Amino acid sequence: MSDHPVKLVVQDELERSRPTVFFRLLLALPHFFWLFVWTVAVVVAAFFGWLIALVTGRLPDASHRFFVAYIRYVVHLGAYLSIAANPYPSFNAQPYTVDVELPGPERQPRWKVAVRLLLALPALLLSATLGSGISTGGFSRAGSDTGSEAEWLASSGVGGAAAVCAFLGWFAVLAVGRMPLGLRNLAAYGLGYTAQAYAYALLVTGRYPNADPERIGPTWELPGRPVRLEVTDDGRRSRLTVLFRLLLAIPHFVWLVLWSVAVFFAAIANGLVALARGRSADPLHRFIAAYVRYYSHVLGFVFVVANPFPGFTGEPGYPVDVVVDPPERQNRWKTFFRFFLAIPAFFISGALGAALAVAGILGWFAALVTGRMPTGLRNLGAVAIRYNAQTNAYWLVLTDAYPHASPALRPPPEPEPEPTYSGPLEPQPEGV
Repeated sequence: MSDHPVKLVVQDELERSRPTVFFRLLLALPHFFWLFVWTVAVVVAAFFGWLIALVTGRLPDASHRFFVAYIRYVVHLGAYLSIAANPYPSFNAQPYTVDVELPGPERQPRWKVAVRLLLALPALLLSATLGSGISTGGFSRAGSDTGSEAEWLASSGVGGAAAVCAFLGWFAVLAVGRMPLGLRNLAAYGLGYTAQAYAYALLVTGRYPNADPERIGPTWELPGRPVRLEVTDDGRRSRLTVLFRLLLAIPHFVWLVLWSVAVFFAAIANGLVALARGRSADPLHRFIAAYVRYYSHVLGFVFVVANPFPGFTGEPGYPVDVVVDPPERQNRWKTFFRFFLAIPAFFISGALGAALAVAGILGWFAALVTGRMPTGLRNLGAVAIRYNAQTNAYWLVLTDAYPHASPALRPPPEPEPEPTYSGPLEPQPEGV
């Protein structure tokens, strides 16, 4: 569970009502109006709360309660719109199946309060790629005539990865009556991070948002797949190689383009073999698997998810590495329609790619200052690389196991077996 004071709670059962999902946007129209009214009130209250916190070092209790209710409402509405939850949300932030727990009022350093918006901008930018519709145009300046820097949230909604999950989940629910687990969890994770970002920006907590998927919400499920990620990175970064990372990666960009051309034709040949034999050809499987690993190594290096300069052959052993199982039996009809079946995965991979880019940019600055990649940004980047590798392996016919959108970095540990008593039996009383 998360050690952040803003905790995501997920009690959803995945079943969905097809009629309410079909008309979800129409049903949410009253909430859009109420969200606008509430957001305007929050903008005004945030400015005065900021002024009071500058003087007293803490947010007034009334303002704190108001902002807590607002953040919970934004999460509820976001979960409803992204189909991460099924019930119709209330207008006054009553408990919901996808909810957040927020801390009580706390004292905060005044200098952090004074520059809170500036400090919160990186987190708000990352939240825009994960779960909210915040953009720089969605802010409003309050008190500009007095020279104050109190700029606060003025719009909200669902965007980024959560919006992609909503789009794909809409079709899935209409077909099967259930929200796919991976899409639900990815959307919930994005909304959980957004709640942390809002809570920090609105002075509800002084703890900075943590993007680590392992620190937001419950333990995310991740079913086993023939393509997996292994992370042995220790977080340390060389400031010099970080500074010139894009320049150092130019040879890899050139080699990646050349290798991609060869892999394209190899994938066509591999698909024909899989249609005929029901499994990949061993030489083609090894060639394409090396490419998938190499692609992941380059992504890890470019976006500061890993530190060493990667090799050019896709050999295993990189700190952020992809494990590809040997060839397996594949369903021929899935092979025949492989490209079309992969289109939803391309959407998810693109959304996570945007989050990877933002995490890489923010991590670049952090690594230059501290010599380390923040663990939360590193793990988020690793999740994006894992999904990208699974997508590449799927559409290049390495496996017919569909990519899983879960924000988990690795499968949860197996539960410890219950200890069994093997000692001598205690003597029983006579007559028993």
